[in-house]
Amino acid sequence: MKKLPIGIQTFRVIREENYCYVDKTPLIARLVDEGRYYFLSRPRRFGKSLLVDTLAEAFAGTRELFTELYLEDNWNWEKKSPVIRLDLGVGVLRSRDELDETVLAQLGMEAAKYGLKLEWQQPHLAFLELISELYRSCGQGVVILVDEYDKPILDNITNPEIAREIREGLRSIYSVIKSQDAGLRFVFLTGVSKFSKVSLFSGLNNLKDITLDQRYGTLCGYSEAELSETFDQHLTGIDRDELRRWYNGYNFLGEPVYNPFDILLYLDNREFRNYWFETGSPSFLLKLLAENRVNLASLENMSAGDELLGSFDVDLIEPETLLFQTGYVTIKRVERLFDNDVLYHLGFPNHEVRKSLTDSMLHWYTQGLSVKKRNQISLLRALEANDIDAVGEIFHAFFASIPNDNYRKNKIAGYEGYYASVVYCYFAALGLDVTPEDTTNKGRIDMSVRFAGRVYLFEFKVNEIGGVGTAMAQLKDKKYHEKFMLPRPSGTTPEIYLIAIEFSRDQRNVTGFTWEKLDLL
Repeated sequence: MKKLPIGIQTFRVIREENYCYVDKTPLIARLVDEGRYYFLSRPRRFGKSLLVDTLAEAFAGTRELFTELYLEDNWNWEKKSPVIRLDLGVGVLRSRDELDETVLAQLGMEAAKYGLKLEWQQPHLAFLELISELYRSCGQGVVILVDEYDKPILDNITNPEIAREIREGLRSIYSVIKSQDAGLRFVFLTGVSKFSKVSLFSGLNNLKDITLDQRYGTLCGYSEAELSETFDQHLTGIDRDELRRWYNGYNFLGEPVYNPFDILLYLDNREFRNYWFETGSPSFLLKLLAENRVNLASLENMSAGDELLGSFDVDLIEPETLLFQTGYVTIKRVERLFDNDVLYHLGFPNHEVRKSLTDSMLHWYTQGLSVKKRNQISLLRALEANDIDAVGEIFHAFFASIPNDNYRKNKIAGYEGYYASVVYCYFAALGLDVTPEDTTNKGRIDMSVRFAGRVYLFEFKVNEIGGVGTAMAQLKDKKYHEKFMLPRPSGTTPEIYLIAIEFSRDQRNVTGFTWEKLDLL
């Protein structure tokens, strides 16, 4: 099989010196045929930079790189265009001055490729100069490709003052694009987040956002069919259901897609691990979730409208928006409401994200890795032994171990969802079969857990809001257990346990832990 250069190559199995590639160039041809100005948001490690590389090589007329790909016979290779590529994902920029220096340096290198030297030393003016000179000297419309357009802002999102300064610097650069419309052939901006046009793109109101355009839902990532067709020789002996559970499930209103970074590393290592999650720290996200009192269990079934998924800014960051744009939740279902309004039902895309995010949240709560890990192992051992009393002792010890200073700084003990979040995170981070707010015909169970042929039904109450002694009564009165009494294939019904946990905001701990095994005879 022919070797493909970086930018076209999408996968390589190093052990076999064999290259596999997914041909996304039909979608690239469609992009160019149907428009000129595009914006695409995708989570990190989804192949955005490879897409930008491919666009750059196509417009530059490097036909030899597209042998056997769709574009080879479906592109005007005689019409070569000058390409300006800006990559703002290089390094971490901590000031407006660093941003200006970086952009100027990249513009200077782009100019040098065409034998030009820029005179202006202000980024927006140098950008304007380069576009004008390339259009004049080459006689073709200029192509502008901006990768990681938002990273300088996101890197400083916890310092709003600096983030605003950098946002203004980027806005002055991006505003040049609109003014040079006559000299441009194609514009493509991509990044993780979607900032509002008003705050960042100013007059650039002709950008076509294809983030949730179902025609381009698989532009980044691998569909099930692409995985099967392209990597067939590497999938022998692999549990495909488990592969889907771990890495598939991202939905941008097209077919669900796998994270390509996960697939690459899994097929090389043949071990299920949190490959994508380990490449980035979600510390700001965890802080945002805690400050906004988001019940982590609710991430299994969130909902948002277009206004929440659409965009955000430095001064207004909604948890749902950030979770979706960064890839920690994805679209599970679309509901059409009255007058064409849309409601998106969101949830974790797959097992990797669910397991990893809940584990990270536990770490954030405790600020101690050893305590968290020790309690997780103890919880697993208790479940294996079906020692429910030990489960109660573990959670009591966990809440007691959280430093008082954590509560003072974060005030996390002041809302009911915090306690349910912690219990849920412990079970979900172990990778167990957990369903928060499990629906029955009598209402919603706070949480159900299936393990080793047993079903555990949890109800949580807070003493200070009338929860004393009511959790177990609710489990019994609502008869939630009836949902789980259907016989299994073996002809037996599972063992069912009712577990009532009461918490106290004042004591910041478990104040009541009772359980019963149902007698189903």
